[in-house]
Order: sequence, then structure tokens, then C-alpha cells
Amino acid sequence: MVRWLRPLVGALLLLEGAAALSFLHHRYEELVQALFRVQSQCPYVTRIYSIGRSVEGRHLYVLEFSDYPGIHEPLEPEFKYVGNMHGNEVLGRELLLQLSEFLCEEYRRGNERITRLIHDTRIHIMPSMNPDGYEVAAKQGPDSNGYLTGRNNANGVDLNRNFPDLNTLMYYSREISGPNHHIPLPDNWKSQVEPETLAVIQWISSYNFVLSANLHGGAVVANYPYDKSQDQRFRSHRRTVNTPTPDDKLFQKLAKTYSYAHSWMHRGWNCGDYFADGITNGASWYSLSKGMQDFNYLYTNCFEITLELSCNKFPPEEDLERQWMANREALVAFIEEVHQGIKGMVSDENNNGIAGAVISVQGISHDITSGDMGDYFRLLLPGTYTVTASAEGYQPLTVTTTVGPAAPSLVHFQLKQEVVRKPAERKASGTRMNNKGLQKKVVPRATRRGTQR
Repeated sequence: MVRWLRPLVGALLLLEGAAALSFLHHRYEELVQALFRVQSQCPYVTRIYSIGRSVEGRHLYVLEFSDYPGIHEPLEPEFKYVGNMHGNEVLGRELLLQLSEFLCEEYRRGNERITRLIHDTRIHIMPSMNPDGYEVAAKQGPDSNGYLTGRNNANGVDLNRNFPDLNTLMYYSREISGPNHHIPLPDNWKSQVEPETLAVIQWISSYNFVLSANLHGGAVVANYPYDKSQDQRFRSHRRTVNTPTPDDKLFQKLAKTYSYAHSWMHRGWNCGDYFADGITNGASWYSLSKGMQDFNYLYTNCFEITLELSCNKFPPEEDLERQWMANREALVAFIEEVHQGIKGMVSDENNNGIAGAVISVQGISHDITSGDMGDYFRLLLPGTYTVTASAEGYQPLTVTTTVGPAAPSLVHFQLKQEVVRKPAERKASGTRMNNKGLQKKVVPRATRRGTQR
């Protein structure tokens, strides 16, 4: 029972200064105006930047909240929300605009919870990943909008089926004990993706995002990876096979954080479907190939879920306020989930940060890496873990740490350089180098056992 008190307490804190907001659908020009209005109202904690342009040349704008906008602070996690990936699924777009206004206004009011969140987190909000598709859907309007009108981008491509298929590579790699993180992209990947997809891939490659959600419509459920089933013998779009990640329990917890903070998602019965606790494994619902949330998990350090937020893909304006009140606490509570598990610095003996160090957790076959400054963030459930940091040219270091239910545990790693002896020293000591550059004991031929083949 205590587990669900936190969203209630948080909601009460937000109600203290709930602001009167405008609840309207925003076309592209109006969306841009709304973002710049927020930036002008909170200039010291916000920044607007574009990650690229759509097929028709519209900017893919992001609004950042931070006490030092534009700067990554060591040990401060990066979080992102992405909305309107499908152009006709518009509620997420409007909710993220409302969230932006809300964060700004509550910060100005001195709301302690929001102030702490902005000071301790670098938050990136992209209201629309598919502005071209939205304009097509908006011309139809909420009353006459077709179920698929405006879903795709201007080239007619579904952006949530357009990312490189790393799942297939991962399933094959797993069979041969290959890498379980930062799976390399195919050589020709840029020629196979849309401008919007390319911009997002370059974006998430440039920031060390830790946690993320992308907002959709057409159902009410929090969906978590994997989206794609390993079983490819069945080609039916609705083939359902539960396909968990190595972080399955953590993903379920993240999804439940949103669903139970939402006014009705957790009840399960929505839009004619039933999902226990308001959550589902993606492939257990239906298998989806080349999706964005799986790509985040397999290519970056980011743990992403997909939030389906409304039965009506394009709800009328009179329903927007009710939807905002249903999602407001959940949107804030989910951002707060970035502050769990362990985090720390990986450095050398001179306290220089080591970028790209691999952080492995015993029993969880999915690693993450340190960022450019040497800081890392590993989301974990409460418990005791054996964690190893390793980097090329350094001796690995293993520690045991306990994670609590509140703030993340601070675990630093200072790695020592590997000692490579000179040839004369190796000969004198009875050691030699193997083909991996590691020392091994020389065993006299007469004492070797076994048979030759």
C-alpha cells in the first residue's frame, strides 16, 4: 500500500499551485509560439533547440529544462519525452505543451517539488516528432479525422516502424554470446531511415539519456520493451509472445509508476481492452518491428517506454483539460523515476573521467556505458548488486552495493591502468603475451596435459 502513496502525495503537492492553462489544439506555428513563450517566461532554466527538420522542412523543436540549460552537469541524469510520433495521435503533443507551461509556472511559483526536479534533472521535451503528419490530421479535425489520416510522415512512412532493426541482431548475437548493449548500426542505415528518424538517432547519440517515454494514442496502457518477438516464424501482425528484456522487472515498475499515477490507466479496462495494472509487454500485445523504444534500449543507455494515452487519437478540445488532469501527476512522477538505482564517476588514477566504460551488473545481461565526462547512470530496483566497471587499457573493478527505494546510490570507480611488462621482464618471470595482449603463465612442454588434434 505504501508503494502507491507517493503518487498521491505528489499530486497534492502539485495541486497547491495548479495554474489556469489554455486547452487548445496547436498547429505548427502555434506550437512554436507556445514553446518560445515558455522560454521567455523562464529564460534562466529553459533552452529551445532543433534536432533537425521534417520532410517538409518543419523544425523538430525540443524544450530543455535545467538549472544550467545547454550544459550537461556530471551526475545529473538526462530525461526526454517525445510526442506526436504518429501525426494523428495528438494528445501527447498537447500534454507536453501543457507540461512545459506547468513546469515553468510552478518553478516561478517556488513549488519545491518542481524546483528540485529541474535542479536535479536535465529534462528534454519534444512535443512533435512528426509535425508534417500532424498538419494533415489537423486539416481533417477531431470530428472527421480518419483512423490513419496523418499517421505517417510526408513520405508516407510510419516513423515507429522506421528505426534500424537491432532486435534481430540482438537475438542472433545472444545465441553466440555477443554484445548486449550499444549494438552497432548496419553500414547502410542512413539510407533506410526518414529525415525525422535520422534526426532522432543523431539526437539520442549526442545525449546520454537515461530514461524516456514516447506518447501515443488509440489505447490507454503503458507499454514496455521488447516490442518485437523473437519468434519470426509467425508473420501475423497480431502474433502475441511475451518477450521480456533482461530488465523486465524494472520496466514493469517504470510502467506501473505511470499507470498508477494516472487517473484511470491502472484500472485495466480501457478502450475495450484489458491490461492488468494498465501495463503490457509490447510483444505480448502485438509484435512490432523497427520501433523506437526497443532501439533506445539496444543502441543507447536509455530505458524507454511507450505511453498510449487516449482511446480517441484526436480528442476534441473540450476533453483536453480532463486529459491533462488525468496525466499531470503521472508525467511528473515518471520523470522522477530517473533518480533511482546507482550512479557515479568512472575515472583513472589521476581522476580523469573515462568515457565509454562498461558498467555490468551481475545477473542482468544488459550493460550500460559511461558518458563523455565519465559519469554513468544505471537504473535498478532496490536490492544488493555486484557491479563491475571495465574499460580498455584498465584493470576492471568490481564492487557490491545496496540500492534503496529513494535516491540513487553513489558508486564511483577509479580504474588502474593495466601493467604491460617489457619482453625481457616477461621472459625472466616465465610469462608471455597471448594474442589478446594479456599475460599468461608459460607451462613447460613436458608438463602439459591433454591430447593434440
